[in-house]
Amino acid sequence: MWLVWIVAYYSVKNDYVIPSVPQTFKQLWLCISGAEFWTAFGFTFLRTACAFVISFALAALFAALSALSKIFASFVNPLITVLRTLPTLAIILILLVWTSPEGAPLAVTVLVLFPLIYSQMFAAIEGVDGDVTEMAQVYNVSKRDRIFKIYLPLISPNILSQTGANISLGLKVMVSAEVLANTFRSLGGLMQNAKLYVDMPRLAALTLIVVLIGILTDVAFSQIVRVTYRWSRKENARD
Repeated sequence: MWLVWIVAYYSVKNDYVIPSVPQTFKQLWLCISGAEFWTAFGFTFLRTACAFVISFALAALFAALSALSKIFASFVNPLITVLRTLPTLAIILILLVWTSPEGAPLAVTVLVLFPLIYSQMFAAIEGVDGDVTEMAQVYNVSKRDRIFKIYLPLISPNILSQTGANISLGLKVMVSAEVLANTFRSLGGLMQNAKLYVDMPRLAALTLIVVLIGILTDVAFSQIVRVTYRWSRKENARD
């Protein structure tokens, strides 16, 4: 990727089209050393976190109800299919009419993350070994022990293994929506301003920062997944 970037820059030799690597990193340093960037980053990450928490809570509720009731699952599945196929750009433009430049990115991120997390959770619950649940019923294991010593240890590694990627996706959707909505005090708003002033090095630097944040999020959650795998093996060994 670095090689392609360097070759493309020297092929064009125009910072207004493709910024150079040194200029981009210079702008990256100027961004992270300024208070405006950290304010924008804070608001964008807060919106992303809120969108993820809302999506995760709704997905957990709907997945649990779907696991308990096949009728509810049959009702929800078409809704999930529709949400997956919604055109993100059109939804952002519609939500801008109904809400605000701050609310539209949050809502569209929830609409993108909710069906994805629901499918992951429902698949994880359905993937629990039937012999394990049947054994718990035979030995009259309490509901509390079933939840905390059987279901959660078994499904948490599968769910958490996708969490980092889901947050990264949410951040990508959030920033894209903020660019279209020109959200005030946001990374997307900073990108929109850089585009308006044709400041390509700054635009590339902001994009690189978002990529780095996504990578760090994936790395952080990969470490959490290792802990949950140990927990799962420990509980299974006890059983």
